Amino acid sequence: MGDTQIQVGPEPLTFAEVVAVARDGARVALTDEALKAITESRAAIEELASRPTPVYGVSTGFGALATRHIAPELRAQLQLNIVRSHAAGSGPEVEREVVRALMLLRLHTLATGRTGVQPETARAFAALLNAGITPVVHEHGSLGCSGDLAPLAHCALALIGEGPVRDAGGELRDAADALAEAGIRPVTLGAKEGLALLNGTDGMLGMLVMAIHDLRRLFTAADLAAAMTVEALLGTDRVFAADLQALRPHPGQGFSAANLRSLLADSAIMASHRGPDCTRVQDAYSLRCAPQVHGAARDTLAHAELVASRELASAVDNPVVLPDGRVESNGNFHGAPIAYVLDFLAVPTADVASMSERRTDRLLDKARSFGLPAFLADDPGVDSGLMIAQYTQAAIVSELKRHAVPSSADSIPSSAMQEDHVSMGWNAARKLRKAVDGLTQVVAIEIMAAARALELRSPLRPGPATGAVVARLRERVPG
Repeated sequence: MGDTQIQVGPEPLTFAEVVAVARDGARVALTDEALKAITESRAAIEELASRPTPVYGVSTGFGALATRHIAPELRAQLQLNIVRSHAAGSGPEVEREVVRALMLLRLHTLATGRTGVQPETARAFAALLNAGITPVVHEHGSLGCSGDLAPLAHCALALIGEGPVRDAGGELRDAADALAEAGIRPVTLGAKEGLALLNGTDGMLGMLVMAIHDLRRLFTAADLAAAMTVEALLGTDRVFAADLQALRPHPGQGFSAANLRSLLADSAIMASHRGPDCTRVQDAYSLRCAPQVHGAARDTLAHAELVASRELASAVDNPVVLPDGRVESNGNFHGAPIAYVLDFLAVPTADVASMSERRTDRLLDKARSFGLPAFLADDPGVDSGLMIAQYTQAAIVSELKRHAVPSSADSIPSSAMQEDHVSMGWNAARKLRKAVDGLTQVVAIEIMAAARALELRSPLRPGPATGAVVARLRERVPG
């Protein structure tokens, strides 16, 4: 587990804090402000629970069963029942980092004081994270409306000491045993708490935050790959000039073009064909338009960051406890805002990968590579070179195009038509994770091919930046 401790209070978590807890094992601590807000809202719930008038989620059933008033002696059983019945996911386990992000974000919503949970419930949730106990959450079970119900229910199940978990070492354990070993007392749920633990967009949001973190780096890596390929194919950097880019002032495009200019600066390979003997008029689109595509991807990412930052500042539950003590139903659990940008990001992820694959294919094609051997092979014919590496890219890019088809345009009604429109945001998040992995592999293959091509331009030397990449690559991957 990490040594860093993240303070969880009513204020929004940062992207870096989510990644630190999810991936790096950072510990968490509830702030005094969080515990004060939780205590105050719990008092409001207890007061409402004592009234004879039914209050949704406090003294009634849920969803399509919200019209039934639940007698006080049955309410503890109701909370157990909702957690047990909703922990109905199926399929493979999702990744540990996804579950930890989901748990952290649910804890943050508890810390806002808008959910009405008991302070000991929030403390136990934090203790699970700090002990490295990760509930088993399954691939299928969330429709992205009423939140990520089944995934969150599996986490709540662990909180009450039931169901399977992974301990800090990754071993599959019974929750009761893992909690006892960690000194965590299972929670006895009170009124409203079952709903409070289940009604959130936390899985979708956690996966969005981590995808944004990864794509920031990958779009820079794509700029790097493009620069190496432009250099290796004896292309021109004149099209990346600041005055040309300023004619179309999209911020991402300008940023990407500036990256390309910096990466290609002081390259002997670029200098070798700048003179009047060069007969090249224009490069192919996959080279010339890299800033336009990579830049549009960056601008899409900036929009996703804005949506994610708003959601990080949200308190998603139904019903919610307002500062004046009122408990009100709402529709804030609907995942549409997150689902849309999860789907949106899959489009440029696929397209950046597609452009990368097209550049790689040019490097390998003797008819278009301006003097490089076929497939960058040492002895073409005897040696296939990097031919099949491009096949791998093509297979991944084909898959990424399917991942770019939106999930959020679909909706399947549930809960006896009470929940008659859902976001499918969890599905959008799951496919975006696969898309990010695919882009990583595609860009890595282009960098590998471009590095080989730059070496084949010897004795001409690449620029300092691209040359440093080749040198670093050779520390791990032989030529």
